[in-house]
Amino acid sequence: MDPLSWSGIFLQMVQQFAAPLIAVAVTFAISIVFKRRLGLYGKLFDSVIGMIGLALVLFWVFTAFFAGALDMVGTHDPLDQSAMMKKALPGEPYTKLIGEPDPNAGAHYLLGGDNLGRDVFSRVVDGSIKVMLIAPFATIFAFMVGITLGLPAGYYGGRFDTVLSFLANLVLAFPVILLFYLLVTPEIKETLIPRIMAGTLFIFPIVFLTVLWNSRFRTQASKRNLYVGITLVVGTWIYLGIAWDADPTGIISFPPNLLVVFVSVVFVNSPTVFRIVRGLALDIKTRDYVAAAQTRGEGPWYIMLWEILPNARGPLLVDFCLRIGYTTILLGTLGFFGLGLESESADWGKMIIDGRRLLSANILHIAIPPALALLSLVLGLNFLADGLREESLRD
Repeated sequence: MDPLSWSGIFLQMVQQFAAPLIAVAVTFAISIVFKRRLGLYGKLFDSVIGMIGLALVLFWVFTAFFAGALDMVGTHDPLDQSAMMKKALPGEPYTKLIGEPDPNAGAHYLLGGDNLGRDVFSRVVDGSIKVMLIAPFATIFAFMVGITLGLPAGYYGGRFDTVLSFLANLVLAFPVILLFYLLVTPEIKETLIPRIMAGTLFIFPIVFLTVLWNSRFRTQASKRNLYVGITLVVGTWIYLGIAWDADPTGIISFPPNLLVVFVSVVFVNSPTVFRIVRGLALDIKTRDYVAAAQTRGEGPWYIMLWEILPNARGPLLVDFCLRIGYTTILLGTLGFFGLGLESESADWGKMIIDGRRLLSANILHIAIPPALALLSLVLGLNFLADGLREESLRD
C-alpha cells in the first residue's frame, strides 16, 4: 500500500472529521434561523469574531463527543504501538511487526507516528476528550463555588465579606502555575488532600441548586419540594461517587489522577470567580430594580440569584470562556512538565514535549499537530469571549 500524498492526507482528514463538521454546520444553520429568539447566544451571530470563535470551539466539542461517545473520528487506538511505525512520516500506511495480526490493515497514520509508534492523529483527537472532560466542567464547578460565596459576600458585606475576601486573596497570593504544580505532584496525590478538597468543593453545586430552587419556588411548595428533592438525591449520589469514590451502586467513579487535576482547576479558579461575582454584586445591588424587589418583600437569596445574577451574565459569560482557555493552557503546561494525567494519556501538552525533543532532527509532525490543536481551541475561546463581550455591551 502506497503512502498518501498531502492532498490525500487532507481529504482523508476531512472524511474523518465529517461528523463534527456536519454537526457544526447544522448547529450554525439552526442557530442563525432562530437567532432572534435565542437571547445573547443568538446575538452572537451578528459578530464575525464571535462566529469564528464559536465554530472553533464547537468543532472540538463535537470532535470530543463523536470520538469519546461513538468511537468515531480517530483511525487507530491512541495507545496502540507499532515498532514499524516509530517516527513514521505523515501518510505512511500502518504496519505491525511481521507475523502479527494487523487489525488496522488499510489505514494510514495521517499525521505520522510518534517516537513510540503511536498514531499522532488519533492521539490528538483523543486528547480533545481529556480537555473537554476537564476544562469546561471544572470551570462550571469553580463558577458555582464563586457564585455561591461571592453573591452573599457582595450583597451582605460586613465580616462575612471580610473573611471570604481574605481567604480568596490568600490563595491568589500564590502564582497560579506554582500552585497548580504543587497540587498535582505525586506526593500530594498519595495523601487524602485531593479527596478532602473534592469533598469540600463539590458540595457547592448541591448547595447552589438547592438554594436556587428554594428561592425561586418558595411560594409553590410542591414544585420546590420536587426540585429540591431531585437535586439532593441525584446530587448526593454523584457527590459520593466523584468526591469520595463511595457510590453505593458502583456506577460513578473518578480516576485518582483525573480527580486531582479536576480539583486543582476548581480550587485555583474559584477565588478569582469569587472576586468577580462579589464586585458585580456590590455594583448591581444599588440598582433600582433591586430596590423594587426588596420593596416587594422578596428574600435576599431570591434577589441575589434572580435579580443580581441574571444582570451580571454578560461579564460572567465572557470570563467563563476566557477561564476555559486559561484552564486549557494550564492542562497543556502540566502535560508539558509530565504532570497531571497518566503518562501514556493522549495529552496535548505531553505530546508537545515528546515531539519537542525531535525538532532539532527536523521531525516536526509529532509536536506541531497537538500545538495547533491547543492553539485553535484557545484562540476560539478568546474569539468567543470577544464576541460575547461585544454583544453584551450592546445589550
